Amino acid sequence: QVQLVESGGGLVQPGGSLSLSCEASGSISYINAMGWYRQAPGKRRELVAAITETGRTTYTNSVKGRFTISRDNAKNTMYLQMNSLKPEDTAVYSCNAEILESGNPSPLDYWGQGTQVTVSS
Repeated sequence: QVQLVESGGGLVQPGGSLSLSCEASGSISYINAMGWYRQAPGKRRELVAAITETGRTTYTNSVKGRFTISRDNAKNTMYLQMNSLKPEDTAVYSCNAEILESGNPSPLDYWGQGTQVTVSS
């Protein structure tokens, strides 16, 4: 059974930094694109950043220059370094990945359980 497990959320003051991790486990043949999403109360879920299996990245405009997405394919792990955090970054952050599980004919979409990030003084 493939699982995504996030870690690293918490409470930080405006201007501070946090780092999130998302580790995939299970019988994994390969992982395609991975991404971080967030959802704030009363708002739609949005894609924050994504990274392809070759390392190409994309960001939503509001986090460009402040957030950095990366991945370690050997560890099946994706990261999100968040700097210069703002109160409007407060949300539940979830990781997503398209993963081919061993024995399956095609890759499937998997989600982590989500981790709370709160930016407040």
